[in-house]
Amino acid sequence: MNKFDPKQNYEKTKKAIGYVSRKEATQKDYDRIGFMSGLEVHQQILTKKKLFCHCPAGVFNKHDDYDAELIRHMRPTLSELGEYDGTALMEFRTRKEITYRINNKNACTYEIDDTPPFPMDREALENALEISLLCKFNIVGEVHITRKQYLDGSIPAGFQRTAILGVEGEIPLKNKKVKLIQLSIEEDSAREISDIGHKRVYKTDRLGMPLIETVTYPEMVNPDEVKEACDYIRFLNRSTDKVRTGQGAGRQDVNVSCKGGTRIEIKGVAHTKWIPELTHVESYRQWALLAIKKELNKRVSNPKNWKMNYEYLDFDMFNITYEPIKDAKDNGFKLIAINLPEFKGIMSHFTQPTKIFANEIADRLKVIACLEKPNMVHTEDFEPIITDIDLEIIAPMLGAGDNDAQIIIWGPEEDMQTALEVIEERCQMAFEGVPEETRKSFHDGSTIFERVLPGADRMYPDTDSAPIPLANEYIDKLAKRMPVEVVDRFAQLRKWKIPEDTFTYILKNNLVPLIEKIVKDLKINAKFIGTFLGHKLKYVEGHYTAGAEFNYNVIYDLFKFIKDEKLNLNIAEEILPMIYQHPRMQLTSVLEDVKFKKRTKDELIAPVGFLLEKFKVINKNKHEDAIINWVMGELRKQAIGNIDLKELRKTISKLKN
Repeated sequence: MNKFDPKQNYEKTKKAIGYVSRKEATQKDYDRIGFMSGLEVHQQILTKKKLFCHCPAGVFNKHDDYDAELIRHMRPTLSELGEYDGTALMEFRTRKEITYRINNKNACTYEIDDTPPFPMDREALENALEISLLCKFNIVGEVHITRKQYLDGSIPAGFQRTAILGVEGEIPLKNKKVKLIQLSIEEDSAREISDIGHKRVYKTDRLGMPLIETVTYPEMVNPDEVKEACDYIRFLNRSTDKVRTGQGAGRQDVNVSCKGGTRIEIKGVAHTKWIPELTHVESYRQWALLAIKKELNKRVSNPKNWKMNYEYLDFDMFNITYEPIKDAKDNGFKLIAINLPEFKGIMSHFTQPTKIFANEIADRLKVIACLEKPNMVHTEDFEPIITDIDLEIIAPMLGAGDNDAQIIIWGPEEDMQTALEVIEERCQMAFEGVPEETRKSFHDGSTIFERVLPGADRMYPDTDSAPIPLANEYIDKLAKRMPVEVVDRFAQLRKWKIPEDTFTYILKNNLVPLIEKIVKDLKINAKFIGTFLGHKLKYVEGHYTAGAEFNYNVIYDLFKFIKDEKLNLNIAEEILPMIYQHPRMQLTSVLEDVKFKKRTKDELIAPVGFLLEKFKVINKNKHEDAIINWVMGELRKQAIGNIDLKELRKTISKLKN
């Protein structure tokens, strides 16, 4: 009889569900599994104040820069229908102690729920309404503020104030239009600093800042469409100049499902470039869980009667070599062996690239039971930790059968009951398919469990805030201030013949108005400027640290200086890194730093004859390109800023002949 091989089982189950990599996948693959996705795109609004108080928005501080700490324990409350929200109950089970680090410069008693809300900031409301109009939403006649319950601690009050401004909008993609459900205005949450064991720490500088949430229908049928839709919404938001940009200012939640699966919300995707891999992997994760459901229901005739059993173990029963279990013994933790009837082969079943079903359990143990990883070992680990000798001791204690799987967990005694409940719950869910949950994203496309998916029970009216009427005349006035639509921006870039690989960068940073201004005022070719921004500036941003006062208007000043000094435009590439890091530096001083000297064309080409003769002496390569390239290399530094390099090359070629 062949010994069970977990790695072989992983590959076998991966093949059985028809998993293909993102690069190999076609629309047929996505149609086969019924890929479906929608978006919730969040963008901070550019305002002076926070949404419901007078604290300044956008004033941030370091983790260790705070004036006070506030500690809270969250508890769920009944909805108006007398029901508890599932997420709230899950968070309550974690027994988290939440610590808030408060800085007096950017937080007040409202943030910690000791003061009622002020009226909604009008600047934030107007900015959000203009963006709603740009998305062709139907604007509500009256803004009703509601409370959305959050018990993960990210909001000290335990709820977020939010309000719907527009419904039923649309955005155009390359091949289709995508309908939008709604646009809401809401307050941002606190920023998490750490989450270890039963302690979670936040800082409150971001808390209460106004942001908008744009929600689409689940109409995207492949990962590329999801990214395209997200990019469009973010471009549209930024095109208004009424939203914040930079790290953390824009975040998106991606909702994904497959045929027979359920809506899974991938939270806080930091970069749109992550979206294709994340949505691809999640759709196949659900497809794999459905395969597990099918297999388990074959093995167990009545899943409702399925039960696991467990026994507490004595550390001294084993020759322990695994360091985490050694540490558990030293810390006085408890050690428990668990038997999962009919689960052999399920624990090592493929779910995500490099992940198996056992990870689904381990992730929940970390989040709900607060057992830090590694928190379990099992009989289908790729690198076996439970040995055959261990099994000879454990299996009889558990009454384990040949088709069962075993888990060993460890942790503080007070967490063990929750841990056992979590394992049994997740295994019972496996009989039903895909549990509804929110998941945390990683750059490689993988996700981990974050919390149970919230239900409608967590929404209720905010009795502290009066409705805000929106008169038709007021909305008509805002409509007249709307900027150019993003689809027209795309058309303009193509008309200018700017390379398409620059579009995302240009639109993301709302640089079309800058290009227009430079073209109009300085009479510089739009294709040159667009390429400079999308290639050269993008490179500099990725390799240097911007000076505190750098903004994109510095680029306009750079090209105006070049035109005024009658320099060649190619000097801009030499100057750019310097002014990016030191935007207040005088451009004449920058020229000195890059060792630029003005030279006439005659001065530049004067040494060409000598250089051609020198090349013949030092190099045997007689190919024309080799000769010209060498001479160009010798003159390039002096030529930059004085003459177009193409013109210099032509001149050298003529002199050579």
